[in-house]
Amino acid sequence: MEEYELYTLPNGIRIVHKQVPHTQIAHCGIMLDIGSRDEQPHQQGLAHFWEHMAFKGTKKRKSYHIINRLETVGGELNAYTTKEKVCFHASLLGIHFEKAIELLSDIAFHSVFPEKQIEKERSVILEEMAMYYDSPEDALQDDFDEVVFRQHPLGGNILGTPETVRSFTRDQLQHFISDNIDTERIIFSSVSNWPFSKVKRIAEKYLRDIPPHHSARRRTAPGLYEPQRVSVERQITQAQCAIGRPSYGLTDARRLPFFMLVNLLGGPGMNSRLNMNLREKYGLVYSIEASYTPFLDTGFLGIYFGTDQKHLDRSHTQIMRELKILREKPLTALQLHNTKEQLMGQLAMSEEGNQSFMLMMAKSLLDTGKVDSLEEIFGEIRSVTASQLQELANDMFDENQLSYLTFLPEKE
Repeated sequence: MEEYELYTLPNGIRIVHKQVPHTQIAHCGIMLDIGSRDEQPHQQGLAHFWEHMAFKGTKKRKSYHIINRLETVGGELNAYTTKEKVCFHASLLGIHFEKAIELLSDIAFHSVFPEKQIEKERSVILEEMAMYYDSPEDALQDDFDEVVFRQHPLGGNILGTPETVRSFTRDQLQHFISDNIDTERIIFSSVSNWPFSKVKRIAEKYLRDIPPHHSARRRTAPGLYEPQRVSVERQITQAQCAIGRPSYGLTDARRLPFFMLVNLLGGPGMNSRLNMNLREKYGLVYSIEASYTPFLDTGFLGIYFGTDQKHLDRSHTQIMRELKILREKPLTALQLHNTKEQLMGQLAMSEEGNQSFMLMMAKSLLDTGKVDSLEEIFGEIRSVTASQLQELANDMFDENQLSYLTFLPEKE
């Protein structure tokens, strides 16, 4: 059986579906190629505000009816905003699949943004911002984006700023959507036990009448990168540190090998090199991670950890030591084999989650125009060599090209 089936409506919206015969749960979502990087400075946070306001009323539903539509049959309705995407998605028993498709199309394309609800949701988002500020781990990651991508929309906080959020109006929301929405950059994605013919028929019923719309929007790449070192005092008891830099974009052939390298360095496995060194060997941190996020035209490498301030310098020394080892010592045959096997296992387990697979299909189609099968990805992983990884380490782990953001406890 094919991994997925694809159909394009006359208005440009694409329908992608994977049939999983043994499941009783349906997952579906509408993903739009619009995110916080598409905002002007005075609009910062508007994409996320739209995500919230989509649930607050449509031409035929009030907020109460939107919330209860799927909850009453045990389903879940949710949404999220990233730097480059807005997504509305749902999960529920397959027998109620059509309810989800109808509701998602309603909130994505027919929201009316009631004025009273705008004022309420403004307060909710300001509270959300305050909550993130009170969590130094979350605030560190958000603020570090600005350090690496200075004066570029990728550096902006997805939530916006208190000033911009307080300024948003219904007209601004409508103009932002009109300026950025492109029906050829919208995916309806689903995973269920339904055959594709049935999914296509129902999706067409609710999506075919969406008017075709094309956006003249052009995303601009970040300018010249200059490493920064920033320290900020906060009301915290533990030092928090972020280290990183721009990296490879979505279409760069080095993307997958670099993802493998970052996974080895500080991925979710407890055997990552940073975790084994800083936590298991020396007890300097409770947790440490390295992550790589590719965007349309650039990427982002970040290393994050918290430690007692007296251990900050030693933690930094050990991280630089691990980066140096990867630059100077190629992996042995056994190390390379284990690195590949670990990543392939992690990817296979992530695909076991049908909701994750549904979202991945939509994102992959928007980003690359295709959905690679697991075997195709495994083939790429198996072809990576130790010399490739060492070359990437020398390109990306140059200490002189790394930026730093450190939150330090306030001095008494």
